[in-house]
Amino acid sequence: MNDVINVYEAKTHFSKLLARVIAGEEIIIAKSGKPVARLIPIPKKIVMRQPGSAKGQIIIADDFDDPLPADILEAFAG
Repeated sequence: MNDVINVYEAKTHFSKLLARVIAGEEIIIAKSGKPVARLIPIPKKIVMRQPGSAKGQIIIADDFDDPLPADILEAFAG
């Protein structure tokens, strides 16, 4: 929900308003009852995936896709 806050209240409670904005709220600042500004959270930076960045850090066993042993299959069958 967008709250409309007057300038005096915004100055008085600025830290609390910032905490609400960080939590995802949008705050409208008004002067003489007329909206003049919005406090909104800045979107988090999207980090692009870089293929191959874990090269040499992951080891996959040669038998990773072999069938499971019978005792394990039986334990999870039911």
